[in-house]
Amino acid sequence: METMTFLQHYWWLVISLLGALLVFLLFVQGGQSLIYGIGKTDEERTMLVNALGRKWETTFTTLVTFGGAFFASFPLFYSTSFGGAFYVWMLILFVFVIQAVAYEFRSKPHNVFGRKTYDLFLMLNGIAGPLLLGVAVATLFTGAHFTVDRLNIADLGGNTSISQWTTPWHGLEAVADPRNLALGLAVVFLSGTLGCQYFLNAVEDATLALRARRTMRTYAVLFLVFFLAFFVSLLFADGYAADPATGTISVEPRKYLHNLLEMPYVTAVLLAGVLSVLWSIVEGWRGNRKAIWFGGFGTVLAVLGLLLCAGWNRTAYYPSLADMQSSLTIANSSSSEFTLKVMSFVSLAIPVVLAYIWYAWRSLSRPPITREEMQGDDHKY
Repeated sequence: METMTFLQHYWWLVISLLGALLVFLLFVQGGQSLIYGIGKTDEERTMLVNALGRKWETTFTTLVTFGGAFFASFPLFYSTSFGGAFYVWMLILFVFVIQAVAYEFRSKPHNVFGRKTYDLFLMLNGIAGPLLLGVAVATLFTGAHFTVDRLNIADLGGNTSISQWTTPWHGLEAVADPRNLALGLAVVFLSGTLGCQYFLNAVEDATLALRARRTMRTYAVLFLVFFLAFFVSLLFADGYAADPATGTISVEPRKYLHNLLEMPYVTAVLLAGVLSVLWSIVEGWRGNRKAIWFGGFGTVLAVLGLLLCAGWNRTAYYPSLADMQSSLTIANSSSSEFTLKVMSFVSLAIPVVLAYIWYAWRSLSRPPITREEMQGDDHKY
């Protein structure tokens, strides 16, 4: 494999891993969507919010890191999607900003809007965040309405935009595709399932644990329904394949099914992830406090497998529905070889960063949230 090809595949692996970690960390959003469903009193809701408050910044940081890494390694995607589908991305940014505001001011004395307003902000972020992110990820398979013309960069008339969006909705039209909506809802209910499992682990209260187990059952079933709907449709869907010699894009029937068959290692990762998520549901049903670890591990593997299937094996990872030849692949949208090389050396520090995150996670998770803690004078969200 040539150096440039290797670097492009390596960085798609890094991007896919960051995306997979982000989907797992959306358990914070899933938990936020349930603070009134599981917490029936103000004290119980404060316990749930404080359990999530220990982790919300990790999710936000991972989202920013994911976007930054995508920009550095595949800038044409960044400019096309973030610059074209800006209504969707601005909505995502908005719901994450109000999340930060809610955690900052929810328990401040004499706050202007009252605690219930900030709880509403958290619930809005908990539902809209995973839904919009899931829809955005689904477009990596179903495509979007854009064109790419690299000659625009040399246009002396002032039109220096390489990418153009071809609908006035700028990304919102993706919600009208049932496949995108299915994955978006799957992410919503997966985050809710993981949120319930996290409550079992982080909150020491028998009443809340029982409600979390009951809620998890419903969310797990809904997650499986929508995920299977998306996955089955994906197996039978047409995809765009790139000719390795010329770069020409062509339609390939059942492209993603072929990818799974031609890349058995990716299929193994995907299946291992799905099985681990299913096992976490069983363990959560039983009330096992460690169910979140099976669920998190499985989520990372399953999403990693899906994203590798979207970009590897000469696949257009961002199909254009307006102009097939404008579709983006890891070969035609990446940074220069020099940039990818430099970033690859920097990425060697990733294990150290992950080790620190693990240490911080463990430190912040001890001890579990209790009712007695909420009655103290320590800082509360």
